[in-house]
Amino acid sequence: MESVEVSLDHLPYALLATIMTKLDIASICSIATTSSTFRSCAQQIISFLPNFHLLDIAPSGDLLRPLLPPNNPYLKSLKVDCGRLDDSAIALLVKPSLHELCLHNCADFSGKLLSEIGTRCKDLRSLYLGSVAEKRGRAIHISDLEELLGGCSQLEALILMFDVSLFLRHNFARVWASASEKLTSLEIGYISSVTVTELLSSNLGSHQSLNPVQPSILPSIQKLCLSVDYITDAMVGTICKGLIFLTHLDLRDAPLIEPRITFDLTNAGLQQINQLGRLKHLSLIRSQEFLITYFRRVNDLGLLLMADKCANMESICLGGFCRVTDTGFKTILHSCSRLYKLKVTHGTQLTDLVFHDISATSLTLTHVSLRWCNLLTNHAVLSLASNKELKVLDLRDCRSLGDEALQAIGTLPRLKILLLDGSDITDEGLSYLRPSVINSIFALSLRGCKRLTDKCITALFDGCGVLELRELDLSNLPNLSDNGVLLLAKSRIPLFELRMRQCPLIGDTSVMALASMLVDEARWHGSSLRLLDLYNCGGITQLSFRWLKKPYFPRLKWLGVTGSVNRDMVDALARSRPFLHVACHGEELGADPYDISDGLYTHDYDEVDEFEQWLLEADVDSDDEELGDAENNVELVV
Repeated sequence: MESVEVSLDHLPYALLATIMTKLDIASICSIATTSSTFRSCAQQIISFLPNFHLLDIAPSGDLLRPLLPPNNPYLKSLKVDCGRLDDSAIALLVKPSLHELCLHNCADFSGKLLSEIGTRCKDLRSLYLGSVAEKRGRAIHISDLEELLGGCSQLEALILMFDVSLFLRHNFARVWASASEKLTSLEIGYISSVTVTELLSSNLGSHQSLNPVQPSILPSIQKLCLSVDYITDAMVGTICKGLIFLTHLDLRDAPLIEPRITFDLTNAGLQQINQLGRLKHLSLIRSQEFLITYFRRVNDLGLLLMADKCANMESICLGGFCRVTDTGFKTILHSCSRLYKLKVTHGTQLTDLVFHDISATSLTLTHVSLRWCNLLTNHAVLSLASNKELKVLDLRDCRSLGDEALQAIGTLPRLKILLLDGSDITDEGLSYLRPSVINSIFALSLRGCKRLTDKCITALFDGCGVLELRELDLSNLPNLSDNGVLLLAKSRIPLFELRMRQCPLIGDTSVMALASMLVDEARWHGSSLRLLDLYNCGGITQLSFRWLKKPYFPRLKWLGVTGSVNRDMVDALARSRPFLHVACHGEELGADPYDISDGLYTHDYDEVDEFEQWLLEADVDSDDEELGDAENNVELVV
């Protein structure tokens, strides 16, 4: 009997449509390129998809238009990177049917985006807007914000990741009075502390009462995340007394000058936190982005006063409390029996003694971050390792940690993220992770661990089976060479992100090995990398740029290289792959990859290499010729 082969595009049309509705937009576009049947099916499906999420690339208006038909009444969730869009795309993006709208990188939009959302999206529940009107010549007016807040009467979550201090202060409270009473979560990219205090001061009418009245401004807010100029006593007090349902408070400042006492946080301010006992999450971070500065007016007494009301706290993040000693930090650990997440940065007086008897407490910590706590030693990690449920351990810039700490970490079976930047570990010490921990880790950072060599790759991965590891940072390792990367390529780990910046011995051989890496014999060849950082690697020449062209690295979306010596090669590569973000000034790729303030760091990756090919089909030949011309004009790219 002869066997009959049936291709997928011969399946019933209804079955194909059902399958496609389970895919994301990038996968639907990818499959549409394979046959006329799939293309026809995809065109129909796009007209009634409930979700359209395309954040992995920044599409132009022309590319987006056929993917977002105007006649889709079922579209509920839209997420787009707007880096190549402006006000002319508002009609494409702002749909009356939407419940969720997430627009990143809106620098080329004006305030019209806000007003149009308020006018058209009456049923919107969740809104994220990033970098609106940051490009010169764009502006947002207070009336735009008023139309947004007044029009979206069903809004429950609002994230405005831009500077709202540009709005007129004397009109600010009046505008926010019209915001949805259903709004429970608010995040603002930047706002002055004085504006926050004035905005919420009208809520303090009867805060002395045992039964506070419903606030008039933001009456239902439970989660508030703000970046401000200064965290002050006045602002903290107004927030905690004026928002009576608050369960999540996240405040971050980055002072330009050393704060005076009236514009700073003191023990008195901490005492006002959580008066009603509802807070579950508290984050108070003083960033040193512009100035080396701390909360110099807070000491152990402040934490003792705050801890009295924090018995139900589940997550605490404290950054820049330079006068708080072990006594204050220990009080938090012993007062908050439900604590599962602890983050301390720049804890200049935090020592091992804080964790000495942690095994005697009832704590079950799952997330611990102790960055820039330079007094910690291996003994602190030995004590922390009694928490076998640990999933995230961030010990970056704790420079006294060594192999003994690794031995303790090697006993944590659930660990997903391990960050050891700048520690004193060795190749031999890393072998402690191999028996069990390396099999579960998703992200590992060894940046700046100067004693590591090529042997660290063998110590970590020799003899390991299938690994969960997807993100690896080997930056600033002076003794890591091409031989180490060859070993990594042979391990066949399907990495999504590989950072090797500032490695002087890394060169063309590493790029060739990664480009031709065989990940899975049964499925596909080629590198799985979405992000590759080679900034300031000493041996990168024009040869590497030939391997960075298509079809190599088909999934690559972020590339870090040095472009200051000769920009022609870098610019030609960027033009040949317009959906590849090429960074050549030393900036870190993407957002902070290990910002774990809001939970376990995870990714939802989309494979869009076929989609890229579909979008750029007509331009490949000319782009490759341009890159070839650039190669002829370049002798060396460092």
